[in-house]
Amino acid sequence: MIERVRSRLRGDAGYSLVEMLTVMVIMSVVFAGITQVFISGSKAQTEQDNRFQAQLATRLAMDRIRKDIHCASDLATGYTTSSITLRRPSACGGDVSWCTAAVSGFTNRYRLYRQLGTSCGVNGTMIADYLTSGAAFPAFAHTVGCQCLASLQVDFPVSNKGSTRDAYELSDTVFLRNSTRL
Repeated sequence: MIERVRSRLRGDAGYSLVEMLTVMVIMSVVFAGITQVFISGSKAQTEQDNRFQAQLATRLAMDRIRKDIHCASDLATGYTTSSITLRRPSACGGDVSWCTAAVSGFTNRYRLYRQLGTSCGVNGTMIADYLTSGAAFPAFAHTVGCQCLASLQVDFPVSNKGSTRDAYELSDTVFLRNSTRL
């Protein structure tokens, strides 16, 4: 019986060094491919999450500015497409200003700020980021003779990549419910 075990052990040659190296090379190629798939999937998920967060912040900003505009009676003088001051009654909290400011180091990236009072800037509360245009308030209308309320157009193009090509655009025309009908 011992002879039989010894003869069986002598018959097992095992793997040669060349075979082991071949298997290791093949396995490293397979694992490198799998690793690349996981890395690209992780990057895509991160990019999608960043895009979703930027869009969500912009939708929340649109809701907030709608409330401010609905409560406003008029715009203060000095209206520009990148900065507005809404005249609101004291019951609504008084005047509030909204503005966009360019982010340094970027060519197409702006942030949206809100500040109580008649001035606005980076010292205000940042409401949204990744806007691709500073012209967030392209048009204000208060037409005489139509018995219409004043309206403000709001336009928020958003892209966390900084390009206008794949931007998510959120725009609306909001009426100042406390404005006078002219």
